[in-house]
Amino acid sequence: MATLSVTDAVSACQQGDRGAQRALYDEFHRRVFRLALRMVGPDDANDLTQQAFLRVFQKIHQFDNRSQFATWLYRVVTNECLQHLRSEHKRSEFRLIHDPRSDSNASSTQLDNKEVLQTALGRLEPDLRSIFVLREIEELDYRTIAETLEIAEGTVASRLNRARKQLKHHLVDLGWVP
Repeated sequence: MATLSVTDAVSACQQGDRGAQRALYDEFHRRVFRLALRMVGPDDANDLTQQAFLRVFQKIHQFDNRSQFATWLYRVVTNECLQHLRSEHKRSEFRLIHDPRSDSNASSTQLDNKEVLQTALGRLEPDLRSIFVLREIEELDYRTIAETLEIAEGTVASRLNRARKQLKHHLVDLGWVP
């Protein structure tokens, strides 16, 4: 965001400045898409990214600078993803393109590992998936995750531990060898 700081862009958005909305979108859309991709899978990630930004700009006046804008943004995006998963009454599971045990090529193995990980993530309960993604992929600290999800840091730690255990179990079920 070359011309506006995030704080200035948020203030301008709160005043209805479309250019500032574009600046915030440009600054954060890749992170939002990555989070949505990990939360809902490739089929719905683009739609959820757009929906999340619509919600952000509808609610931007509610942002009060008590936390970092990115923390507030992650909260909105995570809530949109969780709402989508719950409304669909499904625990998203993404299909594998290849059987991970059938290909010995190194590049195929790397692709297969990504697919296996995505499938295993899709098997996690949405609440556990969100904590795992925010910590391990987005690399947020426990305090920021707690603020984002509006839960206690201790709850973040216990759910993250559960998510890791369940993820490992799902990975092994899918043929991954530790």
